[in-house]
Amino acid sequence: MPENPSAPAPSDALAERIRATGARATPARIRVLELLTAAPTPLSHQDIEGALGSASLDRVTLYRVLDWLVESGLAVKRADERRVWRFALAAGGTHHGHVHFRCETCGRVFCLDAPAPRPPKLPGGFTLARAELDLSGRCAECNAGNV
Repeated sequence: MPENPSAPAPSDALAERIRATGARATPARIRVLELLTAAPTPLSHQDIEGALGSASLDRVTLYRVLDWLVESGLAVKRADERRVWRFALAAGGTHHGHVHFRCETCGRVFCLDAPAPRPPKLPGGFTLARAELDLSGRCAECNAGNV
């Protein structure tokens, strides 16, 4: 089936998301947002640098782009148990409303195909901003030699 020629290219749609925040859609912002959109798991700064490869931004620019994406609400930033910051697409993307599993051996983070549990009832006057559930243990690859 032929593609719809009037449909925006993925990078055009991401540029529009960036412009909707009132900011310029720079090539660096688009490239990093593209990467976060396609990532199956949250990525560290180092993961992003490696994934960008020869098209990599300098370290400072990448930090600034990631900070801007978080400040603008397009990405989320969470520290794992090793205190490594990991970035993912914000609500409405692939990293919203599910559970993460963090391997204590290799440090990788896996998105589980399970909805996050309901938060507990809060006392009067409390307002929940967000709820996260991170499980930790050993992934299948790290357990392969320990049967």
